Amino acid sequence: MTLKLNDEAPNFTANSTHGGIDFHKWIGDSWAILFSHPKDFTPVCTTELGQVATMEKEFAKRNCKVIGLSVDSVESHFEWEKDIEETQGVSVNFPMIGDTDLAVSKLYNMLPADEYGTSEDRTALNNSTVRSVIIVGPDKRIKLMLTYPMTTGRNFDEILRVLDSMQLTSTYKVATPANWENGNDVIIVPSVSDEEAREKFPDGWKTLKPYLRIVKQPK
Repeated sequence: MTLKLNDEAPNFTANSTHGGIDFHKWIGDSWAILFSHPKDFTPVCTTELGQVATMEKEFAKRNCKVIGLSVDSVESHFEWEKDIEETQGVSVNFPMIGDTDLAVSKLYNMLPADEYGTSEDRTALNNSTVRSVIIVGPDKRIKLMLTYPMTTGRNFDEILRVLDSMQLTSTYKVATPANWENGNDVIIVPSVSDEEAREKFPDGWKTLKPYLRIVKQPK
């Protein structure tokens, strides 16, 4: 099954550094970010986990939980976390899933469904597509999917920016333009008529084209 935006995020149970996880129950009424790693003790991923640990409070402010995944065991994750704390100067306090049977990676199309074997003797290169970021809404539907190459560290400031945009646009009938940052002007979506817009945005807006109406970000 190929996953698409707005599909229900497949549920799963798995072992993690915080014990057993039932994904949908763990999400609860929150947003959630699942981000995956092809192997423990890999250099780029070590920096990424440290960065997310540094930013975890920012995600929490947005009612968003964070959970990592790597194809290695939970026991290996605990050892990796020691390296992350030593080299990145921060403790990893969010759960890390041990996907040793590759089940979650396959479920989320990171690896082919017919991929054989377990994590044993696999290399990061074998698992190179297990470098995804998936954002799931409180409705348990997939809101974003990104897969990064092995040599490019993920930009979690951008992930945070996209989360801000999605939370804003899920509440108001607006969209965010290119390079938008929280607090910048936004776009009234085309499905909103001028009459409806006058009710929703009484302070007015700037019309560049009938389909492109710029308005201050709703509060």
